[in-house]
Formats: sequence, C-alpha cells, structure tokens
Amino acid sequence: MELQLAIDLVNTEEAIKLVEEVKDFIDIVEIGTPVVKIEGLQAVKAMKEAFPQLQVLADMKTMDAAGYEVLKASEHGADIVTILAVAEDESIKGAVAEAKKQGKKILIDLIAVKDLAKRAQEVDAMGVDYICVHTGYDLQAKGQNSFKDLETIKGVVKNAKTAIAGGIKLETLPEVLKSNPDLIIVGGGIANQDDKKAVAAEMQRLIKEAVTV
Repeated sequence: MELQLAIDLVNTEEAIKLVEEVKDFIDIVEIGTPVVKIEGLQAVKAMKEAFPQLQVLADMKTMDAAGYEVLKASEHGADIVTILAVAEDESIKGAVAEAKKQGKKILIDLIAVKDLAKRAQEVDAMGVDYICVHTGYDLQAKGQNSFKDLETIKGVVKNAKTAIAGGIKLETLPEVLKSNPDLIIVGGGIANQDDKKAVAAEMQRLIKEAVTV
C-alpha cells in the first residue's frame, strides 16, 4: 500500500519545499492538474530532479492524443501518468501501449464516471496499472467522498491496482484502510496542515499497521 501526496495549488518552488518536509513518509508525489496547466511539464521535471528517490505522477487527466501526452510526460520524468476513464477506449489503449514502451505506468481516473463497476471492468481489461475512484474538489466542498466507490471497484477489478483520492484526512484514513486500496492519494489532508511532517508520518504509520494486520 502506497501513499501519494497530491500537490495542486502551489507553484513548483513551493511544491518542492512541501515535499522536502514529508519526503520520508510518502511514496509518490503528484504534480496536480492545476500545476501542470499553469507551469507545464517543467514542474514534473523539477520535482523528479529534486527527489529522484520518489515516484512522480503527472496528473494530466488526458482525454485525447494520449500516447503522445504519455511520451512527453515520460520525457519530463513522470513515472505515472493519469488518463480519464471517460476517454475513448482507443485513447486509453494508446496510453497503455506508450507507457509500456517507456517503462512507465498509467493511472485511470474514474472522476465523473456514472457506472463505476462497468467502466472499471472495461479499463481493467486494457492493461492499465492503477484504477482510481476520485471525488473531485467541487464535490468535496459538498461533503462527498469516494469511500463507498472504492468498495464498488474492489469487487470487480482483477488485474490493476486500486486507488482512492478525494477528501482523505488523518481522521478519515482508518475508514479508507478498511477497503485495502493499493494507493491512497492525499492532498490537503497533508498539504494544508500546520505540521505536515507529523501528519504524513502518522498516515504512513497507520498504512504500515494496516498492511501487517
């Protein structure tokens, strides 16, 4: 089980300072979609150069020209690239093919998918590496989360690893751990805390404890 820190609302310099605080307690650092859009793939490159020991995820949320975008993200140091589950099957297959060629991984984001079980099964058969249930920022503001959605996909996904993002904090982490996801993605639950290092350390401790039980 891995812990990923999602960085969405800061610039590259601030992101590197943030990761420096928690680097010993996370497995993957995500350059979020807002950062990629504002600063470009140079942000991914800078993060990988600063922390070569960590996996770096480029949250591209790709919909089209997926193979090309995976190639470019890979060239800038991304280890994992996100593709939207609502993209065309051919786009997802193209992303998977390019990722395999580059030795990288694909995370499929189920945000905005209505029939989670059906689409999770379909993308699972395409050879993706991670399938992620995700409650977006705007729905989190209304108090929604993806905890039940994780149970839904855990029941149908056979090959890919499962991931969850959206609204996960230290106090809600134990509920998430009950469903045993392979990847837990936390944004503000770490980034917005006063003592980021302490929170990340406690999250990693809880994760390791859950794995050994």
